[in-house]
Amino acid sequence: MSKPKLIVILGPTACGKSGLGVSLAKAYGGEIVSADSRQVYRGLDLGTGKITAEEMEGVPHHLLDVAQPGEQYSVARFQTEAYAAIDGILARGRLPFLVGGTGLYLRAVAEGYVFHDAPPDPTLRAALEALPTDALRDRLTAAGVALDEDCFHNRPRLVRLIEKLENGEDPHAEAERDPRYDVLTLGVTYPRETVCRRIDRRLWARLDAGMIEEVADLRKNGVSDEFLEGLGLEYRYILHYLTGALPTVEALAEELGRAIKRFAKRQVSWFKKDRDVHWLDMDGDPIAQARALLDAFLTQEGPSWS
Repeated sequence: MSKPKLIVILGPTACGKSGLGVSLAKAYGGEIVSADSRQVYRGLDLGTGKITAEEMEGVPHHLLDVAQPGEQYSVARFQTEAYAAIDGILARGRLPFLVGGTGLYLRAVAEGYVFHDAPPDPTLRAALEALPTDALRDRLTAAGVALDEDCFHNRPRLVRLIEKLENGEDPHAEAERDPRYDVLTLGVTYPRETVCRRIDRRLWARLDAGMIEEVADLRKNGVSDEFLEGLGLEYRYILHYLTGALPTVEALAEELGRAIKRFAKRQVSWFKKDRDVHWLDMDGDPIAQARALLDAFLTQEGPSWS
């Protein structure tokens, strides 16, 4: 039996995934499910580059602002909620778009990862939660566990990997898959030099828009420094600035810019492993390229989405 169709748009940070998703969703009567491990949290807006209501241009977006800062949010929970959102979109006769840069979230939905995790051990979890993020990473790397870009700064993910180790599970084991959807995957990126320029430009724009004040307000409202540190990138480095570890905004921008560029490079390496990605020429006419691919994909045999 043919599967319902899903469009995935992925790529490194600052390369235009959100804008492309909105343009295509408007053209094809679609709705967007965000696949970003930090944009699920309320109040994390400028720091995550979260799309604004104006930028959505009336296109419904799902799985933004669904968790409180400090709340644990797992890939398994994301998959469950993404399935529900996608199935709701399909039931309304609309086309679902899964858009984001968190590779593990994207693959869990697009490839249909099957999760068989044992229930957490409260005693072990409490002990692990007391450890700094660096210590969690060291414990995993000492055991030979390779850390991808999605979990390097993700404390809940690091804790869960250690729990798997302690439970005798192999974190390297290939995930069992049961895909629900027929997927077309579009990739957006630019040459490395262009990506770096876009990152610098966007970083200063967000700093000017109040990104530092956003982090300061989160702290005032009770969000812990440990949680902000675990988010990595913007939240980690702005926290360092607010606590005096980085002396000036210029030093903050320099250190943070380098970190974001390293992160973007890891994202590209992660996504390039997937041979099924159709990479768009972003210096050409990516909308026309994407529409040609969608038109061909949507005319293939399968259930109607409209």
